[in-house]
Amino acid sequence: MPADLKLLSIKRDGDGLRTEWSDGVAGVVPFRTLRANCPCATCNDERAKPADPFRVLSAREVAAGELVPVAMRPVGHYAYQITWNDGHDAGIFTLDALRTLGRPPA
Repeated sequence: MPADLKLLSIKRDGDGLRTEWSDGVAGVVPFRTLRANCPCATCNDERAKPADPFRVLSAREVAAGELVPVAMRPVGHYAYQITWNDGHDAGIFTLDALRTLGRPPA
């Protein structure tokens, strides 16, 4: 990402995050896409394993239902840490990642 490119705003928009950038580009990152691309070590390890067709959801996962962010906090001037309704909060999403994951708003 060019050094002069800035994130002007980030806000909840339906079932995703809407981003607006200093170059005029706007994007929406669906929550499902964010969670599927969580950059933390635990999620990376899980994605590297073969799929388990007999995996049983934990009680916490069942209680959480649809996964949605419940909090976000900036990490320096380069990323956001997202806390999800199932308690997961290890992923730090860089501005580069948010820009890459975003799609044009509908």
